[in-house]
Amino acid sequence: MTAPAQTRSSADLIRAEEPVLAHNYHPLPVVVSRAEGTWVEDVEGRRYLDMLAGYSALNFGHRHPALTEAAHAQLDRLTLTSRAFHNDRLAGFAERLAALTGQDMVLPMNTGAEAVESGIKVARKWAYEVKGVPADQATIVVAADNFHGRTTTIVSFSTDETARQGFGPFTPGFRVVPYNDLPALEAAIDETTAAVLLEPIQGEAGVLIPDQGYLAGVRELTTRKGCLFIADEIQSGLGRTGRTLAVDHESVVPDVLLLGKALGGGIVPVSAVVGSREVLGVLRPGEHGSTFGGNPLAAAVGTAVVELLETGEFQRRATELGVVLRGGLSALLGKGVVGFRARGLWAGVDVDPAVGTGREISRRLMHEGVLVKDTHGSTIRLAPPLTITPEELTGALDTLEKVLG
Repeated sequence: MTAPAQTRSSADLIRAEEPVLAHNYHPLPVVVSRAEGTWVEDVEGRRYLDMLAGYSALNFGHRHPALTEAAHAQLDRLTLTSRAFHNDRLAGFAERLAALTGQDMVLPMNTGAEAVESGIKVARKWAYEVKGVPADQATIVVAADNFHGRTTTIVSFSTDETARQGFGPFTPGFRVVPYNDLPALEAAIDETTAAVLLEPIQGEAGVLIPDQGYLAGVRELTTRKGCLFIADEIQSGLGRTGRTLAVDHESVVPDVLLLGKALGGGIVPVSAVVGSREVLGVLRPGEHGSTFGGNPLAAAVGTAVVELLETGEFQRRATELGVVLRGGLSALLGKGVVGFRARGLWAGVDVDPAVGTGREISRRLMHEGVLVKDTHGSTIRLAPPLTITPEELTGALDTLEKVLG
């Protein structure tokens, strides 16, 4: 990669954002101008190994050739029709995505939060029309420490006060139970329960992985109690954990899957609610929609993403390189790392607070040419593109050891 000519430095651009951008983010002070594969460059031409991959939106790396080729080809043909008309890319995308996930139907949307909101609406509609819950009484059970998005409905059932403070009044109809606690979940389900909405692995909370058998237990409980199981696989799905879906580790098939991030290949926002015909079939014309949802550009890129996953290559890479990741992190226990949780190419790493906060460790890594993102306290998240090489991965782990020393 060659750095483009720039008239403004990284420092100038960061300063320029301050008066004109809403301050809803606190990014690391790096200004990316180019990227390819697992590497990005700032405006001065400094290179960094991307160990975050856009929170899994870049599972296939930056500008994967198959994905950019699909986007370029579609840009020359058709980009948007709205759903007022059919387009020639949507049927193929829906067919391939339904087959990949073992589901019947697809509701295409754009962002992850839209997929979650859509899943909530569909679950409520199903509860009233199929289950027979009295009007306006449907409830949805969720887990503490969840992260499903930032809309007003979604933050209504968040337990993160930073996400909630100042944004009320909140939407009713949600019950919060501890994550990874089947007895608490069972106690919360009653005749009004439309669905249980969970992340198979809680990403924002620090890559929290439930006990083996928890997801299977959720599936058994929801089936027995007559409510839906909605799995939010927006971060955990599409190869990240070494399987196509995180629920595949327990051979669980939810009623509804929420997908996003990697589904757009890091090129365009693409999300989807994927589920059984019994559930998604409750929607009728005019009851839900999206101007950009299912647009031909998104469908073309999404189809190319599904084609990459159909080979199994990226699931295998995440499994094999996950062994390298866990081995490297195990070697750092007691050397600045006090604990970690990892599955596939995804890890939450708890750093000794005496060594630094997650933000401080992230800045040190940035100065050494590795980009990560902190989460709560002294925890950092590692989620590199699934295209990373063993050498790049071990290099990043060596750099982490260096900054912790």
